[in-house]
Amino acid sequence: MGPRPATVNRLDPAYYEQARLPGRFAALASVPDTLPAGSPAKVGILDLAFERMGGRTELVGRYQKTPLQIMRPLYIDPHLPEMAFVYVMATGGGVAQADRYRMDLRCGANTQVHVTTQAATKVYGMEHDYATQSVRVEAGAGSFVEYLPDPLIPFAEARFHQHTQVTVADDATVLLGETITAGRLARGERHAYRILATDLEVRRPDGRLLLVDTLRLDAGAAFGPAVLAGHDHVSSFFVITAGKPPGELADTLHTALAEYELPYGVSVLPHDCGAWVRVLGDSPPRVADAGRAAWDATRRLLTGHPAPDLRKP
Repeated sequence: MGPRPATVNRLDPAYYEQARLPGRFAALASVPDTLPAGSPAKVGILDLAFERMGGRTELVGRYQKTPLQIMRPLYIDPHLPEMAFVYVMATGGGVAQADRYRMDLRCGANTQVHVTTQAATKVYGMEHDYATQSVRVEAGAGSFVEYLPDPLIPFAEARFHQHTQVTVADDATVLLGETITAGRLARGERHAYRILATDLEVRRPDGRLLLVDTLRLDAGAAFGPAVLAGHDHVSSFFVITAGKPPGELADTLHTALAEYELPYGVSVLPHDCGAWVRVLGDSPPRVADAGRAAWDATRRLLTGHPAPDLRKP
Protein backbone atom coordinates (compact mmCIF):
# COMPACT_ATOMS: atom_id res chain seq x y z
CA MET A 1 0.00 0.00 0.00
CA GLY A 2 1.72 3.25 1.10
CA PRO A 3 1.96 6.52 -0.85
CA ARG A 4 1.31 6.57 -4.56
CA PRO A 5 4.31 6.84 -6.92
CA ALA A 6 5.32 10.43 -7.65
CA THR A 7 4.65 9.78 -11.35
CA VAL A 8 0.86 9.80 -10.79
CA ASN A 9 -0.53 13.10 -12.05
CA ARG A 10 -3.75 13.62 -10.12
CA LEU A 11 -4.50 16.83 -12.01
CA ASP A 12 -4.58 15.07 -15.37
CA PRO A 13 -8.22 14.81 -16.55
CA ALA A 14 -7.57 11.13 -17.22
CA TYR A 15 -7.20 10.70 -13.45
CA TYR A 16 -10.43 12.34 -12.27
CA GLU A 17 -12.74 12.10 -15.29
CA GLN A 18 -14.83 8.94 -15.39
CA ALA A 19 -13.97 6.66 -18.27
CA ARG A 20 -17.55 5.43 -18.66
CA LEU A 21 -20.71 7.47 -18.17
CA PRO A 22 -24.37 6.60 -18.74
CA GLY A 23 -25.40 7.75 -22.18
CA ARG A 24 -27.70 10.48 -20.94
CA PHE A 25 -24.81 12.29 -19.29
CA ALA A 26 -22.87 12.45 -22.52
CA ALA A 27 -25.84 14.22 -24.06
CA LEU A 28 -25.72 16.82 -21.25
CA ALA A 29 -22.02 17.59 -21.66
CA SER A 30 -21.34 21.27 -22.30
CA VAL A 31 -19.01 24.09 -21.29
CA PRO A 32 -20.59 26.18 -18.51
CA ASP A 33 -20.70 29.94 -18.74
CA THR A 34 -19.08 29.94 -15.28
CA LEU A 35 -16.02 27.80 -14.45
CA PRO A 36 -15.55 24.76 -16.73
CA ALA A 37 -14.48 21.31 -15.59
CA GLY A 38 -10.83 21.22 -14.55
CA SER A 39 -10.78 24.82 -13.30
CA PRO A 40 -9.44 25.66 -9.82
CA ALA A 41 -11.84 24.48 -7.09
CA LYS A 42 -13.76 22.34 -9.63
CA VAL A 43 -11.62 19.24 -9.09
CA GLY A 44 -11.74 17.70 -5.62
CA ILE A 45 -9.28 14.90 -4.89
CA LEU A 46 -8.71 12.86 -1.76
CA ASP A 47 -6.17 10.02 -1.76
CA LEU A 48 -5.69 8.27 1.59
CA ALA A 49 -3.50 5.28 2.49
CA PHE A 50 -3.77 3.37 5.77
CA GLU A 51 -1.44 0.80 7.34
CA ARG A 52 -1.38 -1.18 10.58
CA MET A 53 1.41 0.28 12.71
CA GLY A 54 2.19 0.06 16.41
CA GLY A 55 -0.98 -1.81 17.29
CA ARG A 56 -3.45 0.50 15.51
CA THR A 57 -4.37 1.79 12.06
CA GLU A 58 -2.43 4.87 10.98
CA LEU A 59 -2.87 7.26 8.07
CA VAL A 60 0.44 6.87 6.21
CA GLY A 61 -0.36 8.70 2.98
CA ARG A 62 -2.56 11.70 2.24
CA TYR A 63 -3.14 13.88 -0.80
CA GLN A 64 -6.03 16.30 -0.72
CA LYS A 65 -7.17 19.03 -3.05
CA THR A 66 -9.93 21.47 -2.19
CA PRO A 67 -12.88 21.20 -2.03
CA LEU A 68 -12.25 17.72 -0.53
CA GLN A 69 -10.26 17.47 2.68
CA ILE A 70 -9.96 15.69 6.02
CA MET A 71 -8.58 16.43 9.45
CA ARG A 72 -6.51 13.86 11.37
CA PRO A 73 -8.02 10.42 12.04
CA LEU A 74 -9.88 9.95 15.31
CA TYR A 75 -9.95 6.88 17.55
CA ILE A 76 -13.40 7.07 19.10
CA ASP A 77 -14.61 3.47 19.37
CA PRO A 78 -14.06 2.23 22.94
CA HIS A 79 -14.49 -1.38 21.76
CA LEU A 80 -12.15 -1.07 18.76
CA PRO A 81 -9.66 1.59 19.90
CA GLU A 82 -7.26 0.70 17.09
CA MET A 83 -9.78 1.66 14.38
CA ALA A 84 -9.19 4.94 12.51
CA PHE A 85 -12.25 7.14 11.90
CA VAL A 86 -12.01 9.72 9.12
CA TYR A 87 -14.52 12.47 8.34
CA VAL A 88 -14.54 13.80 4.78
CA MET A 89 -15.32 17.51 4.44
CA ALA A 90 -16.28 19.51 1.35
CA THR A 91 -15.24 23.13 1.75
CA GLY A 92 -17.39 24.31 -1.16
CA GLY A 93 -20.65 23.53 0.63
CA GLY A 94 -21.96 21.30 -2.15
CA VAL A 95 -21.39 19.79 -5.58
CA ALA A 96 -21.87 22.23 -8.49
CA GLN A 97 -22.04 21.92 -12.26
CA ALA A 98 -18.84 20.64 -13.91
CA ASP A 99 -17.41 19.48 -10.57
CA ARG A 100 -15.26 16.37 -10.73
CA TYR A 101 -14.47 14.56 -7.45
CA ARG A 102 -12.35 11.49 -6.85
CA MET A 103 -11.67 9.70 -3.55
CA ASP A 104 -9.24 6.80 -3.09
CA LEU A 105 -9.24 4.86 0.20
CA ARG A 106 -6.36 2.38 0.27
CA CYS A 107 -6.53 0.19 3.35
CA GLY A 108 -3.60 -2.15 3.93
CA ALA A 109 -3.45 -5.57 5.52
CA ASN A 110 -5.20 -5.91 8.90
CA THR A 111 -6.23 -2.27 9.01
CA GLN A 112 -9.51 -1.13 10.56
CA VAL A 113 -10.90 1.99 8.88
CA HIS A 114 -14.18 3.88 9.03
CA VAL A 115 -14.78 6.69 6.53
CA THR A 116 -17.85 8.91 6.62
CA THR A 117 -18.77 12.48 5.69
CA GLN A 118 -19.07 15.41 8.05
CA ALA A 119 -22.59 16.12 6.76
CA ALA A 120 -24.97 15.31 3.92
CA THR A 121 -23.71 15.89 0.39
CA LYS A 122 -25.72 18.58 -1.38
CA VAL A 123 -25.81 18.51 -5.20
CA TYR A 124 -26.82 21.91 -6.54
CA GLY A 125 -29.05 22.59 -9.53
CA MET A 126 -27.24 22.79 -12.87
CA GLU A 127 -27.83 24.64 -16.11
CA HIS A 128 -24.81 23.25 -17.95
CA ASP A 129 -22.85 19.99 -17.97
CA TYR A 130 -23.05 17.64 -14.96
CA ALA A 131 -21.04 16.58 -11.87
CA THR A 132 -19.31 13.29 -11.09
CA GLN A 133 -17.72 11.55 -8.14
CA SER A 134 -15.48 8.50 -8.28
CA VAL A 135 -14.90 6.50 -5.08
CA ARG A 136 -12.29 3.74 -5.03
CA VAL A 137 -11.89 1.50 -2.00
CA GLU A 138 -9.12 -1.07 -1.60
CA ALA A 139 -9.42 -3.47 1.35
CA GLY A 140 -6.25 -5.47 1.95
CA ALA A 141 -5.91 -8.91 3.52
CA GLY A 142 -7.63 -9.20 6.89
CA SER A 143 -8.83 -5.59 6.86
CA PHE A 144 -12.16 -4.28 8.18
CA VAL A 145 -13.33 -1.23 6.20
CA GLU A 146 -16.51 0.82 6.51
CA TYR A 147 -17.53 3.51 4.01
CA LEU A 148 -20.78 5.01 5.32
CA PRO A 149 -21.34 8.56 4.02
CA ASP A 150 -24.28 10.73 5.04
CA PRO A 151 -27.22 11.09 2.59
CA LEU A 152 -27.04 12.65 -0.83
CA ILE A 153 -29.47 15.56 -1.31
CA PRO A 154 -30.07 16.52 -4.95
CA PHE A 155 -31.47 20.00 -5.57
CA ALA A 156 -33.87 20.73 -8.43
CA GLU A 157 -32.17 20.23 -11.83
CA ALA A 158 -29.19 18.38 -10.33
CA ARG A 159 -27.21 16.13 -12.66
CA PHE A 160 -24.93 13.73 -10.82
CA HIS A 161 -23.18 10.42 -11.43
CA GLN A 162 -21.23 8.43 -8.82
CA HIS A 163 -19.09 5.41 -9.59
CA THR A 164 -17.88 3.33 -6.63
CA GLN A 165 -15.24 0.67 -7.23
CA VAL A 166 -14.32 -1.70 -4.41
CA THR A 167 -11.45 -4.18 -4.40
CA VAL A 168 -11.70 -6.55 -1.45
CA ALA A 169 -9.31 -9.34 -0.44
CA ASP A 170 -10.77 -12.79 0.13
CA ASP A 171 -10.52 -12.50 3.93
CA ALA A 172 -11.33 -8.78 4.22
CA THR A 173 -14.63 -7.20 5.26
CA VAL A 174 -16.18 -4.12 3.67
CA LEU A 175 -19.39 -2.41 4.78
CA LEU A 176 -20.84 0.09 2.29
CA GLY A 177 -23.78 2.44 2.72
CA GLU A 178 -25.59 4.83 0.41
CA THR A 179 -28.70 6.95 0.99
CA ILE A 180 -30.35 9.17 -1.62
CA THR A 181 -33.14 11.60 -0.77
CA ALA A 182 -35.84 13.09 -2.98
CA GLY A 183 -34.40 16.60 -2.59
CA ARG A 184 -35.08 19.66 -0.47
CA LEU A 185 -38.50 18.54 0.71
CA ALA A 186 -39.02 21.60 2.92
CA ARG A 187 -38.80 23.75 -0.22
CA GLY A 188 -41.21 21.57 -2.15
CA GLU A 189 -38.49 19.93 -4.27
CA ARG A 190 -39.48 16.29 -4.54
CA HIS A 191 -37.67 14.28 -7.20
CA ALA A 192 -37.08 17.50 -9.12
CA TYR A 193 -33.49 16.61 -10.10
CA ARG A 194 -32.66 16.14 -13.78
CA ILE A 195 -30.86 12.80 -13.41
CA LEU A 196 -29.10 10.82 -10.69
CA ALA A 197 -27.09 7.69 -11.36
CA THR A 198 -24.91 5.49 -9.17
CA ASP A 199 -22.83 2.47 -10.11
CA LEU A 200 -21.18 0.04 -7.69
CA GLU A 201 -18.64 -2.60 -8.70
CA VAL A 202 -17.01 -5.01 -6.24
CA ARG A 203 -14.07 -7.17 -7.32
CA ARG A 204 -11.34 -9.38 -5.93
CA PRO A 205 -7.71 -8.23 -6.27
CA ASP A 206 -7.28 -10.49 -9.31
CA GLY A 207 -10.12 -8.65 -11.07
CA ARG A 208 -12.87 -11.22 -10.54
CA LEU A 209 -16.23 -9.48 -10.50
CA LEU A 210 -18.34 -10.17 -7.40
CA LEU A 211 -21.27 -7.83 -7.86
CA VAL A 212 -22.65 -4.86 -9.75
CA ASP A 213 -25.43 -2.57 -8.56
CA THR A 214 -26.83 0.32 -10.58
CA LEU A 215 -29.38 2.96 -9.72
CA ARG A 216 -30.92 5.32 -12.29
CA LEU A 217 -33.31 8.04 -11.14
CA ASP A 218 -34.96 10.92 -12.89
CA ALA A 219 -37.99 13.06 -12.09
CA GLY A 220 -40.38 10.79 -13.98
CA ALA A 221 -39.04 7.31 -13.27
CA ALA A 222 -38.55 7.76 -9.51
CA PHE A 223 -42.27 7.28 -8.85
CA GLY A 224 -42.48 3.92 -10.64
CA PRO A 225 -43.39 0.77 -8.67
CA ALA A 226 -40.08 -0.90 -9.56
CA VAL A 227 -38.02 2.11 -8.47
CA LEU A 228 -39.01 4.18 -5.40
CA ALA A 229 -42.77 3.63 -5.63
CA GLY A 230 -43.37 7.25 -4.67
CA HIS A 231 -41.14 7.23 -1.59
CA ASP A 232 -38.73 10.03 -0.74
CA HIS A 233 -35.66 8.09 0.36
CA VAL A 234 -33.76 4.99 -0.73
CA SER A 235 -30.98 3.54 1.39
CA SER A 236 -28.70 0.60 0.59
CA PHE A 237 -26.30 -1.30 2.84
CA PHE A 238 -23.82 -3.90 1.56
CA VAL A 239 -21.83 -6.36 3.67
CA ILE A 240 -18.98 -8.04 1.78
CA THR A 241 -17.29 -10.59 4.01
CA ALA A 242 -16.32 -14.21 4.46
CA GLY A 243 -16.53 -13.79 8.24
CA LYS A 244 -20.03 -15.23 8.48
CA PRO A 245 -22.24 -17.32 6.14
CA PRO A 246 -24.30 -15.14 3.76
CA GLY A 247 -27.57 -16.59 5.05
CA GLU A 248 -26.70 -15.65 8.62
CA LEU A 249 -25.82 -12.12 7.50
CA ALA A 250 -29.13 -11.80 5.65
CA ASP A 251 -31.10 -13.11 8.63
CA THR A 252 -29.33 -10.61 10.89
CA LEU A 253 -30.22 -7.71 8.61
CA HIS A 254 -33.82 -8.88 8.33
CA THR A 255 -34.20 -9.13 12.11
CA ALA A 256 -32.63 -5.70 12.64
CA LEU A 257 -35.06 -3.97 10.26
CA ALA A 258 -38.28 -5.85 10.99
CA GLU A 259 -39.39 -3.45 13.75
CA TYR A 260 -39.15 -0.29 11.63
CA GLU A 261 -42.21 -0.99 9.46
CA LEU A 262 -40.48 0.32 6.33
CA PRO A 263 -40.50 -1.32 2.90
CA TYR A 264 -37.22 -3.20 2.54
CA GLY A 265 -35.65 -6.20 0.89
CA VAL A 266 -32.77 -8.40 2.04
CA SER A 267 -30.79 -10.87 -0.03
CA VAL A 268 -27.48 -12.69 -0.16
CA LEU A 269 -24.93 -11.33 -2.62
CA PRO A 270 -23.65 -13.13 -5.72
CA HIS A 271 -20.82 -15.64 -5.26
CA ASP A 272 -21.79 -15.93 -1.58
CA CYS A 273 -19.66 -12.88 -0.82
CA GLY A 274 -22.07 -11.40 1.73
CA ALA A 275 -25.53 -9.86 2.00
CA TRP A 276 -27.29 -6.57 1.38
CA VAL A 277 -30.46 -4.65 2.13
CA ARG A 278 -32.33 -1.81 0.41
CA VAL A 279 -34.81 0.32 2.36
CA LEU A 280 -37.46 2.81 1.20
CA GLY A 281 -39.07 5.48 3.36
CA ASP A 282 -40.49 8.98 3.71
CA SER A 283 -39.11 9.97 7.13
CA PRO A 284 -35.38 10.88 7.19
CA PRO A 285 -35.02 10.02 10.91
CA ARG A 286 -36.68 6.61 10.48
CA VAL A 287 -34.57 5.74 7.43
CA ALA A 288 -31.43 6.87 9.29
CA ASP A 289 -32.41 4.83 12.35
CA ALA A 290 -33.01 1.76 10.19
CA GLY A 291 -29.60 2.21 8.56
CA ARG A 292 -27.91 2.48 11.91
CA ALA A 293 -29.76 -0.62 13.14
CA ALA A 294 -28.44 -2.58 10.14
CA TRP A 295 -24.90 -1.33 10.77
CA ASP A 296 -25.09 -2.03 14.51
CA ALA A 297 -26.45 -5.56 14.04
CA THR A 298 -23.75 -6.33 11.47
CA ARG A 299 -21.05 -4.93 13.76
CA ARG A 300 -22.26 -7.10 16.65
CA LEU A 301 -22.33 -10.20 14.46
CA LEU A 302 -18.88 -9.71 12.91
CA THR A 303 -16.93 -8.12 15.78
CA GLY A 304 -18.98 -8.83 18.88
CA HIS A 305 -19.23 -5.10 19.57
CA PRO A 306 -21.88 -2.41 18.91
CA ALA A 307 -21.56 0.42 16.43
CA PRO A 308 -20.05 3.52 18.07
CA ASP A 309 -21.40 7.04 18.39
CA LEU A 310 -19.98 8.98 15.44
CA ARG A 311 -20.24 12.30 17.30
CA LYS A 312 -22.04 14.23 14.61
CA PRO A 313 -24.23 17.25 15.43
